[in-house]
Amino acid sequence: MALERLWAGWRSDYLQSVTDPPGPVAGGGGCVFCRILASGDPDDTTYVVWRGSTTFAVLNAFPYASGHLLVLPYRHVGAIEDLDAAEATELWQAVRTAVVAVKGAYRPDGLNVGANLGRAAGAGVPDHLHLHVVPRWAGDSSFVTAVAEARVLPEALPTTHGRIRAAWPADGDAVPGSPQRQGRP
Repeated sequence: MALERLWAGWRSDYLQSVTDPPGPVAGGGGCVFCRILASGDPDDTTYVVWRGSTTFAVLNAFPYASGHLLVLPYRHVGAIEDLDAAEATELWQAVRTAVVAVKGAYRPDGLNVGANLGRAAGAGVPDHLHLHVVPRWAGDSSFVTAVAEARVLPEALPTTHGRIRAAWPADGDAVPGSPQRQGRP
């Protein structure tokens, strides 16, 4: 029985992006995240969803599911232990807020939140720490990637960008559907 392939058009863009040598980027190395930050392009072009003081959130250009976000520090740092206190605090708060936004925009049955620390752990960009926030649904087709080297995405990245930005809480501490916390600074 021959292995059948599903067409995965996004793969050609991905393969081109990882095989082209990165150009120099002033002050940040040549990784894709630093190139996004240095580009000067608008957020709706680079798919940056949110910007904080030390961290930002951006859509994964080659997502596992619609709504797949990456949360990362501006600073080009590869190890979690190399974050300073402000970066570590804001990074985790941004992950928390990203979860709220993804739940609000997509109403998933669950989420994967995590980091691949180092190339051996699966990091595609091992030198710039980033955390994934991925919505998941019972019975979703994530198995297709493992068995057919394809992704099933029901919407285009500009649509995802609009949905996530609209669902991103203006106050990162406010969680929709829960009472406001009292006594918090």
